Amino acid sequence: MLKNNNYNKILVLWLVSLITLIILMIVVGGLTRLTDSGLSITSWELFRGIIPPLNNENWLLYFSEYKKIPQFNILNPLISLEEFKVIYLWEYFHRLLGRVIGLTFLLPLVFFIYKDILKDEYKYKLSLVFILVLAQGFIGWYMVQSGLTENISVSHYRLSLHLIVAFIILSSLIWFMLNFLRKTNVSFFDFKVDLVSIKFLIFLLFLQIIVGAFVSGLDAGKIYQTWPLMNNSFFPDDFKIHKINFLYYFNDHGFVQFIHRCLAYLILIIIIYIGFNIYKQKKIFLFKHYYFLFLFVLVQVILGIFVLLSGVNIVVASMHQISSIFLIIFSLNLYHRLLMK
Repeated sequence: MLKNNNYNKILVLWLVSLITLIILMIVVGGLTRLTDSGLSITSWELFRGIIPPLNNENWLLYFSEYKKIPQFNILNPLISLEEFKVIYLWEYFHRLLGRVIGLTFLLPLVFFIYKDILKDEYKYKLSLVFILVLAQGFIGWYMVQSGLTENISVSHYRLSLHLIVAFIILSSLIWFMLNFLRKTNVSFFDFKVDLVSIKFLIFLLFLQIIVGAFVSGLDAGKIYQTWPLMNNSFFPDDFKIHKINFLYYFNDHGFVQFIHRCLAYLILIIIIYIGFNIYKQKKIFLFKHYYFLFLFVLVQVILGIFVLLSGVNIVVASMHQISSIFLIIFSLNLYHRLLMK
């Protein structure tokens, strides 16, 4: 990754800082959604919004803008100024973190490129990831816009796009870090047949994150709060077969929760299958990496169940999302270790 090894420690510190900030960003973003805070700032404010309101007059100005959107009129007509300040600060810190990530990424990257420290391949790869970081800001505002005129919350499609891009950025940085620490340069897009099961698992995990964002965006976890059945049925009993219209299906709360449940069961089956093959083929060098991944799959499933049974308790729901971050990290770690053999 580097032409000059004198900068090894600086590169590691940079990557660790970015990974930590993006994990924090995903966590804060999840809490912003869970507290219905994402629409509290109704304009983009790329530069002006760096400093929060510092006096009562400015607070009243932001509050008056919030009162113009459907979320206030339909969902929060009785919210007080003090309560508004709480949801405003969640969204403010979410946006502030985005600015911090952008600067933390850009400034060292410019330094590395200017000093010709990075190999050409990683100049391009890291620049591409930075473009994704910039695009994420636009996607975030595109998402917020969907809840300002007709809806009381943001579009679950735009929410899922915002979340999955965050995970792509995180995964890319994790992959670069693994390559650097293990002194290798393996490509994520490897087409060996014997890696199909782990690739399928990673695909399912990303698909589950998208569907999970649908569940969150639709508040679909607030219905069918029973397990293992959805009330008294495996399949949601309020679902009606419609003509071939996928938008209809993925706007249906019960159906989206059903898909989220089924994907969790499928992921659990696949991870057990992968473990069986690792044990059967006596790949001892993978045992430790597999155990961590399997542990977080179990934790994720258990937390998902408790999210439902708790009535979408905010702490449990946030832990469920945090667990998904570690699930992605450990799945990438296992896949990377497999590619090295």
